[in-house]
Amino acid sequence: MADPTEAARHRLAIAQSALLSALVAGGPVPEGFDRARLRIQREALAAKRADVLAKVAPELPRALGAGYRPAALAWARSRPMTGGYREDAAALARHALTTGAVPEGPARHRLAEWLRTTGTGRAPGRITRTVRTIRVPRKER
Repeated sequence: MADPTEAARHRLAIAQSALLSALVAGGPVPEGFDRARLRIQREALAAKRADVLAKVAPELPRALGAGYRPAALAWARSRPMTGGYREDAAALARHALTTGAVPEGPARHRLAEWLRTTGTGRAPGRITRTVRTIRVPRKER
């Protein structure tokens, strides 16, 4: 006979996975959840993700213009984030460039350049600073 605690953990893991899929990957609403509330939460999470992507990669809203918000929301609703926000922004930029969402012109060039130089999904290299040591005279006793 299987361990009841282990069986309960397995059921919980399956339920959590189904809920997560419904919230961030466009999966079906699991049984027992309020569809309207789950839809509101899904939209809030997609909006937050779109806002963060715009901060991480301001080139995206510049290149897509008024189409940024709908594109970012559709992206967030249909694709779970598998890495960090920088990787997500880079993937959205690649998608926008390959699907023709960004027309030929300066905006497309800037987005492609951002993707080539900094939009690799990795955090940019550290900026080194020269740190000066300031000597403070000790009080004489």
